[in-house]
Amino acid sequence: MKINIDLTEKKGGNQDNIFLEQITELDNILTDHFSDIMILDEKLTRKMVSFQANKIRSHYRWYKYKEAFSADLVEYLFNKYSLKKGKILDPFAGAGTTLFASSSLGYHSEGIEVLPVGQKIIKANILVRGSNRERIISCMERWLNRKPWNADGESKDLGVVRITEGAYPQETKKKIERYLYELEDEQSEIKEILLFALLCVLESVSYTRKDGQYLRWDYRAGRTNGKKLFDKGIILSFDEAISNKLFDIKDDISFGKDRKTDIFSFMQDNTEAGKIELLQGSCLNILPKLKSGTYSGIMTSPPYCNRYDYTRTYALELALLGVTEKQLTELRQAMLSCTVENKAKELINFNAEWQRVINICDNQILLQKILSYLDDKKNKKELNNNGIARMVRGYFYEMACVIQECYRVLEKDGIMFMVNDNVRYAGVAISVDTILSKIAETIGFHIESILVLPQGKGNSSQQMGRHGREILRKSVYVWKKG
Repeated sequence: MKINIDLTEKKGGNQDNIFLEQITELDNILTDHFSDIMILDEKLTRKMVSFQANKIRSHYRWYKYKEAFSADLVEYLFNKYSLKKGKILDPFAGAGTTLFASSSLGYHSEGIEVLPVGQKIIKANILVRGSNRERIISCMERWLNRKPWNADGESKDLGVVRITEGAYPQETKKKIERYLYELEDEQSEIKEILLFALLCVLESVSYTRKDGQYLRWDYRAGRTNGKKLFDKGIILSFDEAISNKLFDIKDDISFGKDRKTDIFSFMQDNTEAGKIELLQGSCLNILPKLKSGTYSGIMTSPPYCNRYDYTRTYALELALLGVTEKQLTELRQAMLSCTVENKAKELINFNAEWQRVINICDNQILLQKILSYLDDKKNKKELNNNGIARMVRGYFYEMACVIQECYRVLEKDGIMFMVNDNVRYAGVAISVDTILSKIAETIGFHIESILVLPQGKGNSSQQMGRHGREILRKSVYVWKKG
C-alpha cells in the first residue's frame, strides 16, 4: 500500500481540523486497501456477536458475562471457514465461550485468562461437563431442599474492597456469609460449583449493576451524594436468586447435551467433546512460552479500546474471591491496556522478539497520526481524561505483540478470528479493524475477511454532544497464516 500524502503540519488554519483531515484521508486509504475483503455479513447480528444469544442456551446462560460473544458465533465461523480439526486457542478466554463451544464441536481447546472471576467460571464449567454429573445433580438437589444458608450457624466473612462496601442489603449479606461457610464442608469439586453458582447471582442480589466502565449504584444503597438517582429495578432476594440458579444448573446438567435454539446442520450429536485446558495469567506473559505451530485456529475477543475497567465492573466477584485492594490494582495493570489507569508497559521486558512488531507500529502511519492528535489534545488539556492518549498507544502496541505471538503459534493455514469494536475519542473515529488488520498483514497474515455487522454502534452521548453522531463499525476479523 503506497501512500502519497503530505503529512507535514500546515501553517495557519485550525490545528485540529488539519489533524482530522489528515486522519480521515489516511483512514480512507487504509479502508480502500481492504475494500475487497470488507464484507457486510447479514448473519452477524449484535445478538450473535454478544452475550445475548447465550442467554437462551443451557450451560452458557448461567453466568451473565456481558463482554462475551455467543457460542452461535463460534459455530457459525468454524463452519463458514471450514476450520480444520486440531487445537483451538483463546488468548482472552473470559468466561470460556470459545473453549466450550469448540470442545462441543470436537476440537481440543486452550484458553488464557488473567481475571480470577473468569478462571473460576471456566473451572466450574469444566467440572460440570465432566464425568461426575450424578453426584453434582445430587448435591444441587440436597442444597435446594436444605437451603443451609437460612439455618442459624457460623458464617464466613464476605470479602470486601473499597468499591464494594455496602453492596448488599444486610439480610442478603448475612445469607451469603452463611452460604460461604456451609460450602466449606463439601468436597472440592462440589465446592467449586457451589461457589460458581454464588458468583452468578451477586449482581442480581446487590444494589449494583454493571455499566461499562464502572458499577452503577441503586439509590437504595444510600451512596447517591447528590447525584441523579438510579433505580436498577427489582433486587432479588438471596433465596430466590440462588435457588433459581441451583435449579438451572441442575436442570441443564440433567438434560446433558447443550440445548441450542438454532439448528446448525453441520453439528453432529455424536461428536466427541475435545479436551479443555485453562492457562492462568496474562497472555502477554503466557503466549511467548507456547510452542510454535501448535494451534489450527484462534478465536478471541480482546478487551476493546473503550475504557472499560473489568476490575471495577467485576469487583463484587473479585472481592468475594478474596482479591485484595493491592491485588486489584495489580490485576488492572496486568490486563491489556484498555482503561485510562493502565500504565505504559515495557514490552521488550516481556519478549525481546517483539522489537520487530514494535517497529511495525512505529511505522503504521494512520496509527501514528492518531496518537499525535491525541497527544496534542492532551497537551492542550482538551481530553476529558489525560490517560486516554496513553491507553490508546498501549492498546495498539500490546495488541500488535499479541498478534505476532498468535501468528507464531498457529499452524500453517491456521485461521485467527477476532471480534472487536471501533472507537472514537476527542472527535476522531479510530478504525481498530483496519489498523490491526494492517499490522497483522505486515506480520505475515493473509487478511481473508473483515466481516462487518449490519448494525453499527453510535458513539457516546458525550461524544455526540461535542462532535455529532457517527456510526462506528463492529467487525469480526478473519486472518489466515500463509
